[in-house]
Amino acid sequence: MTPEDVLDRLRLARTEGLGPIAWRRLIARYGSAEAALAALPGLARAGGRSRGLRVPPRQAAESELEGVEKLGGRMLILDQPGYPPLLALLADAPPALAVLGDPGVLSERAVAIVGGRNASANGQRIAEELAAELAGGGLPIVSGMARGIDAAAHRGALETGRTVAAVAGGLDMPYPPQHRGLQAAIAEKGAVVSEAPLGTAPQARHFPRRNRIIAGLALGVVVIEAAPLSGSLITARLALESGRELYAVPGSPLDPRTRGSNDLIRQGAHLVENAADVLEHLPSAAAVGEAGRLFPLSRPKPAAAAPVASETFEESPETPEAQAQILELLDSSPTTVDDLVRRCHFSAAAVNAALLELEVAGRVELLPGNRVISRSGTRG
Repeated sequence: MTPEDVLDRLRLARTEGLGPIAWRRLIARYGSAEAALAALPGLARAGGRSRGLRVPPRQAAESELEGVEKLGGRMLILDQPGYPPLLALLADAPPALAVLGDPGVLSERAVAIVGGRNASANGQRIAEELAAELAGGGLPIVSGMARGIDAAAHRGALETGRTVAAVAGGLDMPYPPQHRGLQAAIAEKGAVVSEAPLGTAPQARHFPRRNRIIAGLALGVVVIEAAPLSGSLITARLALESGRELYAVPGSPLDPRTRGSNDLIRQGAHLVENAADVLEHLPSAAAVGEAGRLFPLSRPKPAAAAPVASETFEESPETPEAQAQILELLDSSPTTVDDLVRRCHFSAAAVNAALLELEVAGRVELLPGNRVISRSGTRG
C-alpha cells in the first residue's frame, strides 16, 4: 500500500458519520479509497443530504499519523499486512487502529478478561491470578483498562507475560487518568489499541465500540463480577456474536455484582475456577473463523465479514423509490437487509446501493449481521 493510499483510507475512516461497514463497502464498490472519497459528495446528495459532508483534508490525516508516531505508535489499516486477523473477521472491524507497543501481540492467541469497575477484593484477586497463569502460559490477556477487574487482569498479566488494553479514547487520553502509569506499562510489555483519533476524550457512546475490539482480539472472553446491564455483558454478547467462547467465574448469589456473570453460566457459559477451565474449551483461531461452527451455547453463527469483493451494487432510476420504501420500513430496531429486499421488491444489489447512499447521507446505519437501523431526523 502506498503512503497516499494509507492517507486516503484514514480520511475515509474519519469521514463524518461513516461507519466501518460502509467504509468496507465503499472500497469494494469503487476499488480504492481515493475513488470512494471522490464519490462521497454525490452519494450524500443522492441519499438526501442537504448540507456538505465533512471529509478530513489530507493534512489532517498526515497530522494524525505523525501524532501517533510521535507517541511511539503506529497505525494499522484494515485488510493490510499487520492488522490483527481475528479482529478483521468482524463485519464492523475498525478501519484504522492506532497501536502503542508491539503490534505483533495483537495477532497472537489471546484471552479477554472483563468485569465490574466496583469489583470486590476477591474478584480482583481472581482476575489477577487467572491472568497471571494464562499470560505465563503464553496467552496475552486482553481487557479495557477500566478500574476493578480490568486493571487487575492487566496487572496480573504483566507479572508473567503480556497484555493488551483496548481503550475508548485517543491513545493520548489515558482513562481513567490515574491509569496513565498502567497504560505505559502495558505499552512496554504488550500493546494499547484504539480506533479513536488522538485527542478524543472517552464518552459513554465510545465504550460499546471499545468492547467489540476486546471481544474481537480474543479467542474467548472470561467475565468476572458483572452486574445485570453492565458493559461486561455487552462484551459477552459481542463475543458470542463473533463466534468466540464465553466463560464466567461464579459468585455469591447474595452479591448483586455477580448476578450478570452467574446468569451467563445458567445460559451455558463455561464455569471458570482456574486457568485449566479456560484452556479446556479454548478454540483455535481457525475454528473461530469457521462459519456454521457448532458451539456449546445456543448462539448465532459468527458474524464474520464476507469478502468485500462479494458486495454488489446496482444503480438505476428506481434508486430514489427504493430509498423511500427503505426509510418507511426502518425504525430504531435493527432490520435485516434480506427482509428489506423481500418487502420492498427491489434486487439485493439495488437495496445495497440505496443503503450505502443513505448511510453516507446520515439517514441509516449499517450494522453487523447484515442489519440496518434508521437514524431518524437526520436528513442533514
